[in-house]
Amino acid sequence: MHRDEFIQQLWLDYVHTHPDFGALRLWPVSTPADYLTLVTLNHGPFSAQALSPALVHMGYRPIGHYAMADKGLLIYLLAPADGGSWLVLAELQTGTLSKPLRESLLDLVQQTHPADGKGQNLLCRGRPWPMPSWTLYQRLDAAHPLAAWLAVMGPRLHHAGFDCEQLGKPLDALDEQLLQSGLAHMADQQNGVFGVSNLLEHRFYPATPQKMIFSQGDEHRLCLGGLAIVQKQLGSNHEPVAELLLPLHARCEMA
Repeated sequence: MHRDEFIQQLWLDYVHTHPDFGALRLWPVSTPADYLTLVTLNHGPFSAQALSPALVHMGYRPIGHYAMADKGLLIYLLAPADGGSWLVLAELQTGTLSKPLRESLLDLVQQTHPADGKGQNLLCRGRPWPMPSWTLYQRLDAAHPLAAWLAVMGPRLHHAGFDCEQLGKPLDALDEQLLQSGLAHMADQQNGVFGVSNLLEHRFYPATPQKMIFSQGDEHRLCLGGLAIVQKQLGSNHEPVAELLLPLHARCEMA
């Protein structure tokens, strides 16, 4: 798979899951996201270590490898070799869960069909394992919301991030337009995956809740992912937005 095809598949899966974002026409549809935040877990073919060779083969350069112990995450920052969307790959460390919850989550993951654990498109083919029960989802959500998100979504694009400078509009103007479109931002500098550096003004817009059918047939509406809009606090800062995302206290770089 080539990088353009990979990004296209990620985006198609994202707008299929979040049709409210696919319908937005506040900027040209051809505008690439500044970064794409992907979520996976440290198990088998879905681990960041297993996924990295395919991402490198598609032209992504590893830029940073960070530990966010307070979130139970490892963060991998990858830059496209010749422009385009950066990747922020967040890997949930399942060891941060209690033993019963970890075993329940991994029991789902291990039910993945062997054919669905191969190939370069593991991040854009949807949830490869069975749907959890509503009870398990609730228990995971209480312990670690990203574990619950992974249980129902699988390794996937969690949200796309757009830079105001690239969109050609100030953040407040975009915020007003998004509000008129029915999307309201969350109150603080976080996006459901990690907190955000104060070098950026960051607003995260949760997606409209979607109906999910759980393993025992019961239906519930869940908000699963969203959209981020960011604006640099320092106009003279020329670093890519993706390199400024993580809070300074969280930039504990791994060897």
